[in-house]
Amino acid sequence: MPLPTSRRLALLTSASLVLLAGCGGSPDSAGGKSAPARVAVVASTDVYGDIVARIGGDRADVTSIISDPGQDPHSYEADTQNQLALSKAKVVVENGGGYDDFVDRMLKAGHNDSARVINAVKVSGRTAPKGGEVNEHVWYDFPTVARLADRMAAALSEADPSGAAAFRENAAAFKKRLARLEAEEAQIKKEHGGEGVAITEPVPLYMTEASGLVNRTPAQFSEAIEEGDDVSPRVLRENLALFSGRKVKALVYNEQTSGPQTEKAEAAAKAAGIPVVPVSETLPKGEDYLSWMSANLDALAGALAG
Repeated sequence: MPLPTSRRLALLTSASLVLLAGCGGSPDSAGGKSAPARVAVVASTDVYGDIVARIGGDRADVTSIISDPGQDPHSYEADTQNQLALSKAKVVVENGGGYDDFVDRMLKAGHNDSARVINAVKVSGRTAPKGGEVNEHVWYDFPTVARLADRMAAALSEADPSGAAAFRENAAAFKKRLARLEAEEAQIKKEHGGEGVAITEPVPLYMTEASGLVNRTPAQFSEAIEEGDDVSPRVLRENLALFSGRKVKALVYNEQTSGPQTEKAEAAAKAAGIPVVPVSETLPKGEDYLSWMSANLDALAGALAG
């Protein structure tokens, strides 16, 4: 029995809609073309993860291996999830300088030879002083971070050529804001250049040096703290005398690696009325790289002025 005319029209209409839906592509497509896959990026810490996410925007999928403010990166043990992420990464950002050697080990174990690896210490051009080691905390060095932004844009562009213009624009916008931080350092140098500060570890030295401040901490003290070694009684007394003798204007304290010796330094500073400026090696909760560094500079300037 033939179908009624109204029924045949309904079937034809339904078939046409199905065909149109098939031709139209997915909800993510535009003009019938699928949206480009996001570039898989792995960063050793959320410091670099935040920076590369700013450069990559919505064209990058960023995984930060270390993102816990309470985690000491020096003692971090990578896991199988990290291994999997690194094996699939198109771009990898590591610190280098012995800071996060687990990245290179896991890249080799995962046989990922195609990833574009950005080593921040190598990008910095910083070298070790005679008889010493390079200060690997180069994310406190704004000229290095500016060069990193350009290197990240280039690596992302290689992985996703269609996004090259966007990556360059994002890097330029990031560097513009970074320049404001350098201007803050220059202002501190203008107002407080030559004044002494103490540290617990070399973490903030690039920032304090760019701000014209002189580190008066005995090298044996900060080196021992960074390596997790005990400080000799003589060196400890020498360090504590900086505060009792008011030879420094502030103590810049790495709050992620405190221990008995650093706690004594902090207590001595507070007893002498010398401000303590806490710093860290990973992003504090709720901060991005730029806001974090701005807060560090504000705290340093405030301590020196006080």
